Amino acid sequence: MSIEDGGMSHQGRPRQARWTLMLLLSTAMYGAHAPLLALCRVDGRMPFRPSSAVLLTELTKLLLCAFSLLLGWQAWPQGAPPWRQAAPFAVSALLYGANNNLVIYLQRYMDPSTYQVLSNLKIGSTALFYCLCLRHRLSARQGLALLLLMAAGACYAAGGLQDPGNNLPGPPLAAVASPMPLHITPLGLLLLVLYCLISGLSSVYTELLMKRQRLPLALQNLFLYTFGVLLNLGLHAGGGPGPGLLEGFSGWAALVVLSQAVNGLLMSAVMKHGSSITRLFVVSCSLVVNAVLSAALLRLQLTASFFLATLLIGLAVRLYYGRQ
Repeated sequence: MSIEDGGMSHQGRPRQARWTLMLLLSTAMYGAHAPLLALCRVDGRMPFRPSSAVLLTELTKLLLCAFSLLLGWQAWPQGAPPWRQAAPFAVSALLYGANNNLVIYLQRYMDPSTYQVLSNLKIGSTALFYCLCLRHRLSARQGLALLLLMAAGACYAAGGLQDPGNNLPGPPLAAVASPMPLHITPLGLLLLVLYCLISGLSSVYTELLMKRQRLPLALQNLFLYTFGVLLNLGLHAGGGPGPGLLEGFSGWAALVVLSQAVNGLLMSAVMKHGSSITRLFVVSCSLVVNAVLSAALLRLQLTASFFLATLLIGLAVRLYYGRQ
């Protein structure tokens, strides 16, 4: 298995064990994100501005990177600071910022279930850009694995969890007063395609950038999250009146920010030493964690769709990473 396929080639057992632990930790954090957000709700509503959480997450990432460099956990490159190499990370920040905002606007033109199912097309767009930009060819077996991954995500989104109160399967953690009919407008479909393309491009572009630059990962993250903080600070300030930056924050909200910050740093390591495809598998596997935590904490019921999605994910992992 090569580093591009799984990030564990030519590594000793201790390094392989650390890599596996990192992937498992990232999977757990991805899966816990939605249940933790649900626990933050007060009377069914978020007591803080979403832009506050995003800004604080980016700021936490930036501070963690700065501390790792100041404390010598990662060596500062010799010679003058390579500030010119920071500029390309502005593109990554813009792509990620555009993607995060598109998610919000998409909800205006389609129902949540349609979004959850169709957004899995970003797996295909990521694989496409991965092949085109990084010039990696996927075998027929690997292509089939990614198709199974898309099917698993769509299957889970369509009805992996069920509220025992109404016995109606639906998207995970959906909380609506009355069922919303399935629909998508032509503009919504166009924006969804744009969202999937930007999602794939941002992931592969960042991976390409991190691998081409011979800089410590912490310094690359410092560049990326500096632009991320500036961008999200502008979006937060231009978001109009609302709660203050820390208003409405609870212990659960702080845990959301911290876990997402740590997970972002873990994903940067995956992009530099693994691949965008590895990230796709981490996100897909996190659906299992999401479902189990939702069932335990929010008392939602697992459905047959969840077990089918879990089976498809297992088959996809076996096909992609198993011996040919």
